[in-house]
Amino acid sequence: MRADKHKRVKKRRWVKVVGIFFLLMLIGGGAYAYSIYHSLHSAVKTMHTPIDRDMSSKRTKEVTFKDKEPFSVLLLGVDERENDKGRSDSMIVLTVNPNKKSVKMISIPRDTLTDIVGHGTRDKINHAYAFGGVEMSMDTVEGLLDIPIDYYVQVNMDGFKDIVNAVGGVTVNNDLNFNSGGYSFEKGQLTLNGKEALAFSRMRHEDPRGDFGRQLRQREIIQAVINEGASVSSLWNFDDIFDALGNNVKTNLKFEEMVDIQKHYKSASKNIEQIQIKTGSGTRIDNIYYYVIPNEELSEIQNTLKNHLELS
Repeated sequence: MRADKHKRVKKRRWVKVVGIFFLLMLIGGGAYAYSIYHSLHSAVKTMHTPIDRDMSSKRTKEVTFKDKEPFSVLLLGVDERENDKGRSDSMIVLTVNPNKKSVKMISIPRDTLTDIVGHGTRDKINHAYAFGGVEMSMDTVEGLLDIPIDYYVQVNMDGFKDIVNAVGGVTVNNDLNFNSGGYSFEKGQLTLNGKEALAFSRMRHEDPRGDFGRQLRQREIIQAVINEGASVSSLWNFDDIFDALGNNVKTNLKFEEMVDIQKHYKSASKNIEQIQIKTGSGTRIDNIYYYVIPNEELSEIQNTLKNHLELS
């Protein structure tokens, strides 16, 4: 499916790198504040999952949040299955620069053909997770984009329905009539429970935009979860919300680092740019479908992200 079939996504507010974890803490006040803070701290301790590398091989020193240094994060939506490590169902890279007061975000199509770093093969990028977990996914994305990937946030897509239910469901704007997972989704504004939201975000075969259409729906669901989670009514459910996050989200960010990000990087939320892949195309190799990004456009994307991270 050609990338130019992907509709231009209107500029969204920054899906804050760790906003899903501590937005509730920020709006908590009065008698709720301590309880929310304590529950959040406990949830983050559960979520914190270190990886087998101290920092990116493309860095000469670790990022210092207190110095407002630009950083990057890989968002992984993982389709975990019984007796199987699973696949990375979605891959989104964010680069955050508080000095330029901006965030750049790019969704990487799961079928993108690239070198799987550490495996010695050339394959679909989402296979990196199956071959070597989070570390190989981060290394492979680094190889594709030629930038350091500093942090990761992994969401269990099947468990994502628990997060949606914990915030009381989500409201989205659907731009396509389709059926998925036993549900019918009409065009227009929809209110979805957890199972419906999961089916809504996973569909791609009925969408003429293919994987790009699915990425659009996944971002819409994530944004809706954050909006609902930040609402005053969700204060009554914060224990359920943090339990759902703790059970379904993993990250190598520590609680203290999340607090530093929120303290020093707020200005970046004022300008969000969604980087679109415009000239990629699908092809078949040995009767297997791959998505190929032309070298010229890939180089432009790499340079854009390097400049944003102040690496060039």
